[in-house]
Amino acid sequence: MPFQPQPFLNTRADKAIRFLGLPSLVRANGDSTNGTFGLVEQWDIPPGFVTPYHMHRLEDESFYILEGEVNFVCDGKWISAMSGDFVFGPRMIPHGFKVVGDTPARMLIFASPSGFENFLTDLSVPIDDFSPTDMAKLMELAAKYQIDILGPLPE
Repeated sequence: MPFQPQPFLNTRADKAIRFLGLPSLVRANGDSTNGTFGLVEQWDIPPGFVTPYHMHRLEDESFYILEGEVNFVCDGKWISAMSGDFVFGPRMIPHGFKVVGDTPARMLIFASPSGFENFLTDLSVPIDDFSPTDMAKLMELAAKYQIDILGPLPE
């Protein structure tokens, strides 16, 4: 039977997880969007938090900043985003971010097409688990999901 589009509702009753130590919720996944995108919400991202410099081979990644200030590097160029700003990171272009300022950040992360949210859930731990990220597992899963980890963010 061909795909029949269906409305989808995601509520705050969903179970939160930790990804890279950050509280996270998958708000939409490929199953709910017919593979068109995944949506993740992260909050309490502390000032000083830094992602690895990385590149997605399969999906574009976008960020909508709900709270706080986040500096993004995309292909070696730095930009500063604040509450209400939207940042687009095309696939095949290295990027990453760091939270700056004195307050935690909160953001929505869109990945299109879907798939990145599966990387996130595969690497996640329960919300009450504050152990450091298993870097060997991160590298293994990044390779599986065709995300190249390139090292620390450039200056």
